[in-house]
Amino acid sequence: MSSDPSNFPEYAARRGDPARRGDGSPNGPDGAQQPTTGPRPERPGNSTNPFTATAARTQSWWRDKLHHLSLHARVTLLAAVAVGLAVALVSVSAYLTVRQQMYRNLDNSLVDRASQAAKKGVLTNLENLQEIPPDALGLSDIQLGLYTADGKSLGAADSYLPPMGPTELQVARSQGSEYSVRTVGVANGPHFRVVAVPAQYCPYRTRCSQDDLQPAALVVAQSLRPIDQTLHNLGIVLWAVGLLGVIGAALAGNAIAQSGLRPLARLTGAAEHIARTEELKPIPVTGSDEISRLAQAFNAMLAALARSQDRQRRLVGDAGHELRTPLTSIRTNLDLLAQADKRGGLRPEDRQQLLDDVRAQMDELTTLIGDLTELARDTPQVRDAELIELSNVVEDAVIKVRRRAPQLDWEVEITPFPVWGDERLLGRAVTNLLDNAAKYSLPEGPAEEGAPKPKVTVRLLDGVLTVTDSGPGIAEADLPHVFERFYRSSEARSLPGSGLGLAIVKHAAEQHGGMIYARNAPGGGAQFTLWLPHAATAGR
Repeated sequence: MSSDPSNFPEYAARRGDPARRGDGSPNGPDGAQQPTTGPRPERPGNSTNPFTATAARTQSWWRDKLHHLSLHARVTLLAAVAVGLAVALVSVSAYLTVRQQMYRNLDNSLVDRASQAAKKGVLTNLENLQEIPPDALGLSDIQLGLYTADGKSLGAADSYLPPMGPTELQVARSQGSEYSVRTVGVANGPHFRVVAVPAQYCPYRTRCSQDDLQPAALVVAQSLRPIDQTLHNLGIVLWAVGLLGVIGAALAGNAIAQSGLRPLARLTGAAEHIARTEELKPIPVTGSDEISRLAQAFNAMLAALARSQDRQRRLVGDAGHELRTPLTSIRTNLDLLAQADKRGGLRPEDRQQLLDDVRAQMDELTTLIGDLTELARDTPQVRDAELIELSNVVEDAVIKVRRRAPQLDWEVEITPFPVWGDERLLGRAVTNLLDNAAKYSLPEGPAEEGAPKPKVTVRLLDGVLTVTDSGPGIAEADLPHVFERFYRSSEARSLPGSGLGLAIVKHAAEQHGGMIYARNAPGGGAQFTLWLPHAATAGR
């Protein structure tokens, strides 16, 4: 056996182990309940906990590091950490469960064997106790001894006695159903599990009568080296399995990240290619997961951007073509005026006519630029909407256009209708509709005396504005194109205008959540219908 453990200190007393009664109630080494240690009081004047500050700094440092990691690295790290925590929890639970079960089995075995030996009285006889060592019984890992009620330690002469102290003395003196179980020794060195049960000691070498028996405690101590070795091997296995699990989880997380983020990498590459080359080609989409939905949304964004670019290119091209005509006319007239001044000048009436021509071209150019500016605002909805009364907008537009076309008969029927929208834009749209109706209703030549005036009918009922002129109507081939930018039918090319008026009307209707359509009226002439939603149902 190793060095004498009689002087080993008691350590690592588990809850319920230092001194257990038959019912399992825990006591301290002297049988009393152990006091509970409360939290350490804080020092006066020290309101800041350094551990809390350190933990906060560590958390902030980890957060900064995680923000700099790629998504691929985050997925891999998350998988490794999650599996590592799970393996650690399972390993600790398994280790503690096995350790507790092994200690419980050892305690039960020692208590049962010691109780049986104490009842039979073989090992409590002085002669047997002193002359028969535990090695002779095949118990090389067990130390056996007797502790009397008056504090004497008895045992074989050639064997080490088990640790005996106040705990065993209390068991010897009580002689009840109490027994004690404790661990004695050094945590990282030789240590034993010590069990003491009540016994009747015979102080003579011969048999004793019942009256000669004296109270004592049979003390049995067994080395914990086999259990420690088993737990050590179990710990190594759990560490190895945990390490392999974390490595496997990291590899699996890396593979999952590569597979799952591959569509995202393709999407990133496509976005970088588009930013570099400005080629708005959609990327191929396969599957129906979140990445595929993101790719579909990206393709929808590309399609919308392509349509916007096409509209912008078409607007710029058409604007350049339309702006060239008034600018050329203005330049020609100015050149004629300059050449005439070099030759002595024009007659006053010719000069006035030339200046009137230039002024008219300037007015046309100003109107065209305003229309282009309005159409260039390619916004899907009015941003600063307000509650307005559509009947007031229509009435103001009628007054304005009637002043410019007094030779027309205006039939107006208006009922109140509130809408959410931009009053300026709606006013321009309604004015364009009325100007268009007036332009095609006016006769080409001078009006005959006694002939009825051309009529324009304007009705606003339940948010539906209907404008009907008395002109020649719209050709069937031109009906699908009347709201396109710069589109002018062959009959309208001789009339003033830029071809943007009806396009602005459609633009205003779409921005306010309404619609506009054109048709030929049953009684002749063109009829335009503008519908806008009520303020109670329209979103602001």
